[in-house]
Amino acid sequence: MTATRTSRPLAAHGDHCGRLLTALERFRAEQAATAERWGARLATTLAAGGRLLAAGNGGSAAQAQHLTAELVGRYRVDRAPFSAIALHADTSSCTAIVNDYGPDELFARQVRAHARPGDVLILMSTSGASPNLLSAARAGHESAAHVWALTGPAPNPLAEAGDETLCVEAGSTATVQELHLVAVHLMCGAFDTELGV
Repeated sequence: MTATRTSRPLAAHGDHCGRLLTALERFRAEQAATAERWGARLATTLAAGGRLLAAGNGGSAAQAQHLTAELVGRYRVDRAPFSAIALHADTSSCTAIVNDYGPDELFARQVRAHARPGDVLILMSTSGASPNLLSAARAGHESAAHVWALTGPAPNPLAEAGDETLCVEAGSTATVQELHLVAVHLMCGAFDTELGV
C-alpha cells in the first residue's frame, strides 16, 4: 500500500511573495534609478576600453557571474562583447590564492592583478560584512578603480567602503538576492540603451 500525502496550503509561499513585493516596491521607488545609472556609466567605461570586475560569495557569486555573462554575451539583443570578469570563476587562481595567502586575499589579489585606473569593481554581498570583499574594496581603491557596493540593508561595512552603494532594504537574504538580480537586469538594460542597441 502506498502512503499518500494530504494536501495542505503552504503559508510560507505567501509570506515570501508578500515580503518580496513589499521590498520590490521600495526598491523601485528608491533604488532602481541608481541601478540604471550604474548601467549607463558601465557602458561608457567598457565602451572606452575599461573592464568590469565583479565578486561575491555564495548566491552573490552567482549574481556577479550572471552580470558578467550578460556583458560578455548579451542581454536582450546581439551586440559586441565587453570585458567583464567574475573573480570567483577561475577555480585554479582562487584555490591557489586561498591556499597560499588566505581567504581574505581571494579577491583582493585578483583585483591587484586585473584592475586598472578607471575600471569598475562591483562587490555584491547580502550582509555587507564579508572580509574578502572588504579586502577587495581596499585593493580596488589602491588600483584607482571605481568601487561599487551592492549590498543588503545599510549600514554595513562594505557600503561604507564603496565609492557608490546600492543597499537593498529587505528582511531576508533570499529577498535581498532576488532584488540584486533585479538590479543586475536593470543595469544590463540601461547598458544596452546607453550603447543604442
